[in-house]
Amino acid sequence: MSTQVLVEVNGQKLEKLRKQRLWLIGDLAERSGVHRNTISKLENNRGGAYPETIRKLAEVLDVDPTELLGE
Repeated sequence: MSTQVLVEVNGQKLEKLRKQRLWLIGDLAERSGVHRNTISKLENNRGGAYPETIRKLAEVLDVDPTELLGE
């Protein structure tokens, strides 16, 4: 059984990048395959994300995954 560690996400940065593209949370969810509730939680700093989730979000936002990491 593998144990993945949740990583802290910079919710403000994630929201800023999404809004720069004029996307709603649902738009980002559809493009990335990440559930809209997960994106909402991340933007509101209510939990971390698995590395794979961060990679998916970074890919569709066209940024390096490290840009989404918390301080």
